[in-house]
Amino acid sequence: MDTLAPPAPTRTWLSWLLPLLGTAGFAALWVIAALYADRQLSWMAVVGALDLAWMLRLGRWPRGRARAIAAIAGTAAIVLLANWWIIASHVAGALGLSAWDAAVRLGWNHAWTLAQLANGPVDLAWVAIAVVVAALTAR
Repeated sequence: MDTLAPPAPTRTWLSWLLPLLGTAGFAALWVIAALYADRQLSWMAVVGALDLAWMLRLGRWPRGRARAIAAIAGTAAIVLLANWWIIASHVAGALGLSAWDAAVRLGWNHAWTLAQLANGPVDLAWVAIAVVVAALTAR
């Protein structure tokens, strides 16, 4: 009796598009929620890691190290994008600029200083948990 093995997952252009859209979309969602709550909401990094792992599975990324690394990199990108836009939005409100203008003009040193002021040890712990969750759920 011959049994057919299921076909190996194949990556297509959608395989790359889903994690990119998931990263950008979740970062935007995090920024909106953080601005509404007037808090960093760093716990959303864990939810973003779970979302990204799901996107990678939907994109038929094969199990293994590459998918885990992509999830970790995407989670880091979500955290960086969300923090950049949260900082830019607060700077924009203080200076009377649009969020886009503030984000484009915000320098690395200024963003780093404001990120250090806004994120405490608990926020860093949430980000570390998110990286571990991304690695474990994307395997």
